Amino acid sequence: MGIFISYLRMVLLIIGVLAGIQLPGFVDQYGKSLQAHLIESERSLNEFRDEAEKFFDGSIEELIAHYQASDDRVFQEGGQSINAIFQRYQQLNKAHQEFNQNAWRAYQQAFFTPVEDIQQEVRNDFSYTVRLNPGAILFGLVSGLILAVFGELIVRLLARPFRQSQRS
Repeated sequence: MGIFISYLRMVLLIIGVLAGIQLPGFVDQYGKSLQAHLIESERSLNEFRDEAEKFFDGSIEELIAHYQASDDRVFQEGGQSINAIFQRYQQLNKAHQEFNQNAWRAYQQAFFTPVEDIQQEVRNDFSYTVRLNPGAILFGLVSGLILAVFGELIVRLLARPFRQSQRS
């Protein structure tokens, strides 16, 4: 049984290291995808910013309200479209600013509070790579150690009743 636990510990360590090395790469790809979507959203909004600058002192909100207040159904729906572009830009801009606050915030956002469609896109297109920069190596080793220790604790807890019954 002891050799089995030793091998299990090694397997868990290796799995943890390999998984841990992938996490910084995922966060990096998420950040790059978030930035690319933000740039694309900003480009879409720029056309309307020029119009807002010309007629509404730069206020996109007033431009949207003007479109939506129109009697023309085409303009009303155009206002809804501009509003959707503007809302998406605001969402991405806020997420990008939060992502760039610090490393902890980047990891937290990528895994726990992501922009859902961007996280899904990154998950679908994630390229598994082994990035051997110091951060990835450290993250991998810590993940492997935690997984190995956690796995051993579970095995020991599960084996405890059997050891007690053998002593009796």
